[in-house]
Parts: sequence; structure tokens; C-alpha cells
Amino acid sequence: MSNSITTIDPWDYSEDYNDSSSVFKDDDSAAPCGLTSTWTFVGRFAPVSYILVFLLALVGNILVLCVIRRYRQSRHSPCSFSLTDTFLLHLAISDLLLAITLPFFAVQWISDWMFGVFMCKMAGALFSLNVYCGVLFLACISFDRYLAIVHAINISWRRKTCHAQLACAVIWVTCLGMACVDVHHRYVVPLVGSGKRVCQTVISQQWQISMQLISLFLGFVLPLLVMLYCYIRIFKALCHATTRRQKRRSLRLIISLVVVFVVSWAPYNALRTTDSLRTLGVIADTCGLNKVLDVGILVTESMGLAHCALNPLLYGLVGVKFRRELAQMCKALLGPKVYLGSTGSSHGRGSNRRPTGSFSSMDSENTSYFSAMA
Repeated sequence: MSNSITTIDPWDYSEDYNDSSSVFKDDDSAAPCGLTSTWTFVGRFAPVSYILVFLLALVGNILVLCVIRRYRQSRHSPCSFSLTDTFLLHLAISDLLLAITLPFFAVQWISDWMFGVFMCKMAGALFSLNVYCGVLFLACISFDRYLAIVHAINISWRRKTCHAQLACAVIWVTCLGMACVDVHHRYVVPLVGSGKRVCQTVISQQWQISMQLISLFLGFVLPLLVMLYCYIRIFKALCHATTRRQKRRSLRLIISLVVVFVVSWAPYNALRTTDSLRTLGVIADTCGLNKVLDVGILVTESMGLAHCALNPLLYGLVGVKFRRELAQMCKALLGPKVYLGSTGSSHGRGSNRRPTGSFSSMDSENTSYFSAMA
């Protein structure tokens, strides 16, 4: 393979490492830095982190989907299922599909990529598609809450779920276009210094920089700006409509949502930006820097992946109505005697009364999501 070929995947959390200029050279001695220790660390860290995230995300998002399904079946009015609930549904589907790809890449680092070129392209495309979709659905949720709370008077249009479905369709199609890069450029190639064959994106250096810039904007900067603007406006609006205790709760929830997103994605994007500057020659290409980027990207990409396991907690279980619906589902599955014995009799007759509105939200439409955080 030509030395001019380099590898990149803007959302390749499983094997996209910075020392790509030497990874696919035919001569092992051409690598400026020893890769053996890096691949040894990858072989130990990546499978554990991927499987852990896979299990947590699988349980959490399946639980969210089950609660949503039960909620929709128990409601006869289409208005009872809000736009936020629609976005939460698509977010759970996206996170679940993302989690499903992780065992493939875990096996890759344990032994080898043994699933063929077709599965390599499909797994890579599915991975990229759902990482992009996930962060954009988070931005949609924050924007919908902003409309519901800050502009609560003029919300009649937003009760039509067709608007949410249209927005979700646009996001899926846009991200599918980004994922087509994986379908076209993914191959199973030997990884120098490890003795493995890996599923990797093989792409020119010019495309590498372009895709990194697009992924930085679409996958981090844009969602972060939307979330910051919406949640700041939401908190200001709630300051004039809630008690001091409710303000503290709202502020804690808002800070939690933003901080978790930033902590999950900022380190990875910072290192990817550094890698782009190194590729452009703005930063000196040294062996020490390459090793720091190699290990750093591996660790920070796992932090980003963990976000799909945290979303069910941040955007589902925090809602009063969601917890109420979950309690009703547990009661139906376990039986009333077992349920009451484990949770107490306080969930008596009152718990059967199901108010309408977003179950991922709080007490009312204009103060939903932030008015009753525990």
C-alpha cells in the first residue's frame, strides 16, 4: 500500500489512531515510534471499555424503549406524546444501534477482524451514523424544551408530532450521508506492529482534514452551542416562575446535562484537532506527541462512547412521569404484592393516576424537564 495513503474516520472510536502515516506502511521499520506498547495497551483497554459501555447502553436504552412503548399504548390522545418524547425515542434507538457495533470492534482488538469486508463497511457506517445522530438529537431535545418553557404561550404548533418526525428524518438522512464515507472507504487492512487485521477507513490526507473539521462542527460545536443557548434561556425563564428550591434543582440539572456532554466529547475533539494541526505541520510531528495522541484518543473516545450509556439516566429517569411509568411497568411485571413490598405502600391509588404530557418531563408543559429534579 502506498505511503501516501493515510487513515481517518471522524467518529471511528475503535481503531482510528493518530500515527496513521506509519500504521499501514509495508515496512515495519518505517514507523518513527515503537507501536508495540501502544497496540498492547489498546488490546487490553479497548475490549473492556467497549463491552462495558455495550452492556450499560443495551440495558438502559432497551428500558427506555420499553417504557416509551408502554406509554404510547396507554395513551389514546396523540397530543399526550410530546415532541421531547419523540426525540427521546429516536435518541434511544440511535444509542442502541451504536452500542450494537461495539462488540465487533472489541473482538477485533482481542484477536482480529474476522467478519469480512461487508460487515466492516456496515459496522463502520452504523457507528458513524449513530454517533452523529445521537448528539444532534440531544440538541433537538434542548431546543424543544426551550420552546416549551421560554415560549410557552406560543406552543400550539409543537404539539404536532409530525414536526418532530420531520426533524428526526432530516437528521437521519444528513447523518446517513456522512456515514456513506465509511461504506465507500472502509477496508480490512493489516495493522503494522500488532500482527492484526483491522477494519479501518483508508482515505487521503486532504479528505482527512476536511472530515475532521466537519465532524468537529456537526458532532460537537453545533450541538454544544444549541444546548448552551437553550439551557441558559430556560434557567432565566424558570428564575421568574419557580421557588428558590426549584431554581437550585433546575440549575443542577442544566449543569449536569451540559457538563456530561462537554466532559464526554470535548477531550476527544481537542485531541482530534491537535492531530489535524500535526498533520498540517502547524505542530511539530514528534514521537512523544504521537504516543500521547495515540493513547489519548483511545481513552477519550471511550469517554465519548460512555455518553450513550448515560443518556437514559440524564434524559429519561430524571423525569417524574418517566419514573412513574417505569414504576407502573415494574408493577405489571412483578405483580402488585412484590412491587408494594419492595417500594412501600406510598405508591397506592395515587400512582395509578396518569396525567398527560411528556413523560420525559416534569409537572407541567411550561415547566417540564426542570421543575422537579430530585
